[in-house]
Amino acid sequence: MTDLLEEISRRHVPNPPATPEQLDAFEQRVGWRLDPDLRAFYLHCDGARLFARRDPTFGFVDPAFTFLPLSRIARARVVMRDEDTDQAGPPSWYAICEVRDSNYILLDVSHQHEGRYPIRDGYNEAFPAPDYCSQIATSFQEFLAGALRSNGRWFWLRTEE
Repeated sequence: MTDLLEEISRRHVPNPPATPEQLDAFEQRVGWRLDPDLRAFYLHCDGARLFARRDPTFGFVDPAFTFLPLSRIARARVVMRDEDTDQAGPPSWYAICEVRDSNYILLDVSHQHEGRYPIRDGYNEAFPAPDYCSQIATSFQEFLAGALRSNGRWFWLRTEE
């Protein structure tokens, strides 16, 4: 994670770091603990914008990936459907990153693989269908590495060649 976090600071737009107290308050609010990758990320920066263009009037605009600060992380069904019911999506999927066109990257806290939560594609038009919101990374670190290499593209989507 160290190299990835240094790259965010060097080439992208990180928010100031979260404090340990903010992490504790977040975990109390959501009822689950951050895994080591997420904990390192939020202690380094409380959210970040990757591949944002700098506009002289509006500052940084149109980021390809907007990793949400702890205060904005919520169940995906609330963020994407404005409803906190099982019909609106699984209670264990949390929106952690906004991508263009009202789509999100989701953290699935229902289980862990080697101590890390998997990452899902939060494709808005088909949410919450598991076939369209499939797992795209086994960990936040894996997803972040892909995002940093992506040049702002949705690297997890298969393209026809």
